[in-house]
Amino acid sequence: MTGELDLEERRALRRVAGLSTELTDVTEVEYRSLRLERVVLVGVWTEGTAETAENSLRELALLAETAGSEVLEGLVQRRSRPDPATYIGSGKAAELRDVVIATGADTVICDGELAPGQLRHLEETVQVKVIDRTALILDIFAQHAKSREGKAQVELAQLDYLMPRLRGWGGNLSRQVGGRAAGGVGIGGRGPGETKIELDRRRIRTRMAKLRRQIAEMSKSRDTKRGERRRNAVPAVAIAGYTNAGKSSLLNRLTGAGVLVDDALFATLDPTVRRAETPGGRTYTLADTVGFVRHLPHQLVEAFRSTLEEVTDAGLVLHVVDGSDADPEAQIDAVREVFREIGADRIPEMIVINKADAADDLSIARLQRREPNSVVVSARTGSGIEELRAAIDARLPGLECEVRALVPYERGDLVARVHEWGEVLKQEHTPEGTALHARVPAGLADELHPYEDLAAAT
Repeated sequence: MTGELDLEERRALRRVAGLSTELTDVTEVEYRSLRLERVVLVGVWTEGTAETAENSLRELALLAETAGSEVLEGLVQRRSRPDPATYIGSGKAAELRDVVIATGADTVICDGELAPGQLRHLEETVQVKVIDRTALILDIFAQHAKSREGKAQVELAQLDYLMPRLRGWGGNLSRQVGGRAAGGVGIGGRGPGETKIELDRRRIRTRMAKLRRQIAEMSKSRDTKRGERRRNAVPAVAIAGYTNAGKSSLLNRLTGAGVLVDDALFATLDPTVRRAETPGGRTYTLADTVGFVRHLPHQLVEAFRSTLEEVTDAGLVLHVVDGSDADPEAQIDAVREVFREIGADRIPEMIVINKADAADDLSIARLQRREPNSVVVSARTGSGIEELRAAIDARLPGLECEVRALVPYERGDLVARVHEWGEVLKQEHTPEGTALHARVPAGLADELHPYEDLAAAT
C-alpha cells in the first residue's frame, strides 16, 4: 500500500538530538535554520477558561513533537492582551530565561504569531532561539510536503512569513555601493546602494513571484480534472476537518485508497481524489484535503488556496471531528472559521464524529445534541461506515431531473452513463432502443432530451 510505504519512509529518518552546534547567544548570527530539539512552550491566556488555554498549549506540544522536538516545560500567563514588546512582559521574560537555563532548553516556542519586534526583544532576553506557532506549523508542512506542488506551496508560505522578519547585524547592514565610493567606476551605481537585507528582500520577492506562477501552472491539471467531472455530472464530496481527526483513515475505509495514515498532526498534505459508490450504485468522487488547526497561518491558506478549492467546488463536505479530543467543539469552530475564509461555508456540510471506539459516550452524546444531523463512525474498526454511506447517498447533490427516454442502441454509452451517474427506476429493451425511466443530473438530462420525444411517440 502506498500509505504504508510513505509511513515507513517517514519513520526511517528522524532528527537526533544533540548532534548540532549552537551558539550561546543566537543574536551573533543573521540567518539560522529552524532546528527544534529541546523546547519550552509559553502561551498567553487572554480569553476563555483556563482549560481552553491548557488545551491550546497541549496542542502546541503535539505540534512541537511532530516537528521532532522534545518538550521540557509549558508555561501559561494570564494577561488581558499580549505585551507589544516581548509578548509576555519584561518581568515574565526574565523568569522565562531562568526556566530555559534550568531545563537546558535551546528553543522557546510561543503559542501565537509574534510580530517581528516581539520576536527580537524576547530573543534578546532569553538568549536562545524563539519561534512562534506559525513558524512551527510551517516547519511541519516543510517536512511533510511530498509533491512538487505541495513543496512549492509550503516554500511560498515560508517566504511570505520570512519577508517582514529578515534582520541582520554588523557588517551585514553595510551597503553595496558603487560610483565614486567604488573608485569612480560603475555607471548607474552612484548613491548609497542597497543593503544586504534589501538585496535579500528583492530576491525573496522574485522567488515568490516565480512560485506563484508555478503553482498557477500546476493547478491547471486539477482544474481540468474538476471540469471533466462537472461535464460528466459526477457529484463531488470533500473530506475536511481538523488535523489528525482521521480524514485519511476515513478515505481509506470508504474507497480503499491506501493513503498515508499516521497518528501525527498534518501527516498528509497533498489532496487525494478517489472514486466511490453509494449503496444504490451511484458513483461520486471523494477528496481528502489538508487538515486545519486553530489559528491556521494565513500564509498557508493563501498558498494552499488551489488545493482548498477541492472543498469549495464540492457538492457536499464531510466535516470530520475527533470525538475523543478534549475539546471537539473548539475543533469544529476552528474548521468552520477556515471554511468562511475560503468561501466554503455555503457548501452543504455533514458532521462525521470519528474515533467512536476511543471517545467517551457522554462526549459523543454532547456533540450529537449540538450537531443533530451528525453521523458517528470509527474509521479504525469500521463501525458506522454503512450508515455514513447511506447518509452520503441521501445528501448527494443532483438527480433533480426525472426523465423518460428511448435511447437508440448505437448510444449505448449514454445508457451506461445513466446507470453510472443516475438512478434507473425502470429499463426495458424494445426493437427501437432502450426505454429508460430514470432520475439524472441536469447536465445528463439535457443530453437525453432529444430522445424523450421518441419515448413519447412510442
